[in-house]
Amino acid sequence: RKVRRVRACPMKDLHRILHSAVTGRNHPWCLATLVKAEGSSYRQPGARLLVHPDGCRTIGFLSAGCLEEEIARQGGDVMARGIPRLVEYDTRKLFGCDGRLFIYLEKIPAAGESGNFLTNMAVRIARREPCKVVVPYATAGGSRLLPDTTSAPVGADEGIFVQTLPPPKRLIVFGTGPEVDPLKSFTAGLGWTFQSYAHPDELPDDFHADAATAAVVMTHKIGRDLSALRRLVPLGLPYIGLLGAKRRHQELLSLFVDLYGAGLPHHCLRNLHAPAGLDTGSESPEEIAFSILAEAAAVLAGRNGGFLKEKPGPIHSLEVCV
Repeated sequence: RKVRRVRACPMKDLHRILHSAVTGRNHPWCLATLVKAEGSSYRQPGARLLVHPDGCRTIGFLSAGCLEEEIARQGGDVMARGIPRLVEYDTRKLFGCDGRLFIYLEKIPAAGESGNFLTNMAVRIARREPCKVVVPYATAGGSRLLPDTTSAPVGADEGIFVQTLPPPKRLIVFGTGPEVDPLKSFTAGLGWTFQSYAHPDELPDDFHADAATAAVVMTHKIGRDLSALRRLVPLGLPYIGLLGAKRRHQELLSLFVDLYGAGLPHHCLRNLHAPAGLDTGSESPEEIAFSILAEAAAVLAGRNGGFLKEKPGPIHSLEVCV
């Protein structure tokens, strides 16, 4: 007997779904959740798609575009009948892809003033709070959120999908250089949260760091770079990128250790990436921003940023608890 637990999900699609549910809180929706996948699949379990109340339009993707029209049709019927259903698609027979998908469709009632599953999820994610979801698809139950205090899986029967949604990836930038605007544009396209500060003192004193937050320092001024590092390093962020040449970084880090290193554990500088970015031959501000964001994304995902063709084993990793 298994409870499938998945860490990762396409957060940009989820943000679009939640935004639609919040802005359209006065009418019902159909939520389609990929709860199980066998073989090769475009999306992994935990991916979601929202069917518009008109039964025609969809938000999000559960395939490369070959299933969405059929899911919309099924979703319209689920909204009309109000009865959840689990549908199976054998993509080997239908589209020549080596996989089988199990998708759970359920009607989400209008949120109104009291809220519903999706609007409540939106609140938690906006607050960067842990968001644990249970989808009891075998018993045709409704998706629900677990209390923040719940640490263990609920239930141990086949047909229960349990997912922990991380807070959205967030990029904190210090500086006003030409790379800031491209970083803002790229993060918006990825569905990340973006915050920029011209001076390190602008960072709120009650700023809460988490494992989904990366920071980049690009003030191009030694004093401000030092101030930014003094604010960031003790936070224990998984990624801190520092823009500039290697020689400048060596001088800056030596000065930082002399000034502030006495009260810091040795591991505090372990997550500092200087110079920031992957080796992509970047020259323009846009290319530099792209290489930095790619490195930050790899670190936040626990990857090294290498070539996929050289990666042993599967591209996507799932955590399955038995």
